[in-house]
Amino acid sequence: MESIFHEKQEGSLCAQHCLNNLLQGEYFSPVELSSIAHQLDEEERMRMAEGGVTSEDYRTFLQQPSGNMDDSGFFSIQVISNALKVWGLELILFNSPEYQRLRIDPINERSFICNYKEHWFTVRKLGKQWFNLNSLLTGPELISDTYLALFLAQLQQEGYSIFVVKGDLPDCEADQLLQMIRVQQMHRPKLIGEELAQLKEQRVQKTDLERVLEANDGSGMVDEDEEDLQRALALSRQEIDMEDEEADLRRAIQLSMQGSSRNASQDIPQTSDTHLTSEELRKRREAYFEKQQQQQQQEQQQAPPGQLSHPCERPTTSSGAPGSDLGDAMSEEDMLRAAVTMSLEAVRSDLKTEGKQ
Repeated sequence: MESIFHEKQEGSLCAQHCLNNLLQGEYFSPVELSSIAHQLDEEERMRMAEGGVTSEDYRTFLQQPSGNMDDSGFFSIQVISNALKVWGLELILFNSPEYQRLRIDPINERSFICNYKEHWFTVRKLGKQWFNLNSLLTGPELISDTYLALFLAQLQQEGYSIFVVKGDLPDCEADQLLQMIRVQQMHRPKLIGEELAQLKEQRVQKTDLERVLEANDGSGMVDEDEEDLQRALALSRQEIDMEDEEADLRRAIQLSMQGSSRNASQDIPQTSDTHLTSEELRKRREAYFEKQQQQQQQEQQQAPPGQLSHPCERPTTSSGAPGSDLGDAMSEEDMLRAAVTMSLEAVRSDLKTEGKQ
């Protein structure tokens, strides 16, 4: 592939690239093609002048721009055809009735020139293989013999005009080399615009990566640092949730004890502080147990003979000590649970009293 001459697109000089890729060398320059275009313009002017230099058609022709070239670098098919005549080459329209009657298989030709609007490019056989030498590609594109006819038919459907190049092309190094060997193409060339866009995207991605590595002192430990941060945040949220649940439990216990103290104010003295100490809880619990024992004794005295009533025993510890000694040995959690139980019993008692009234 390196031996194949391939000019890439510059400006709108596709006609120049098309001719040089066809002839496999720097045979034409913009200046030489412009000279051919001016010569064609002068020949057309002389033909128009034959009808009279004062005629309306002649004056209109002089006011119109050249049809053979423009300032962008575009050249007409007439310029290309005249340039090839220098080398004894002729262009024939591929889909013309005259050529179609010849019924020539495209693979038996040597080269084609394709044109769509203002773009020209060459398809040429080098050695025993065909190549698309479009200047808009990043390099020559290999075309198989079986695909050539389909490729030309596809171009015609897309609106291209195709010309067959007739005559002997100049000898070139690529043609001689590819007569002896066949090449394989692993990756097809891309359009120049696609390659530039891909290179730009790669540069942007590289810049972003360098910026991230720079921010992390080039350690490349961004993912691990992020995972550690996520774990720390999760643990922090769990601790906050536990603290919130504990605070809600304490507030619920305090509100419950406040309600029970108001409803049972005749039985249990109130304290000015809603946060009860362990000693206050022990005293309230002792008063509650004594009240329960008194009620049990009254029920036994009022019960008819023969009916047994089991006295409510006060809870004891493993050593048999009464409940008053239990409060000293109970943990704060046990005391809180006992306070909640006492409050709930008081609320139930008040609700029963209100229901009877």
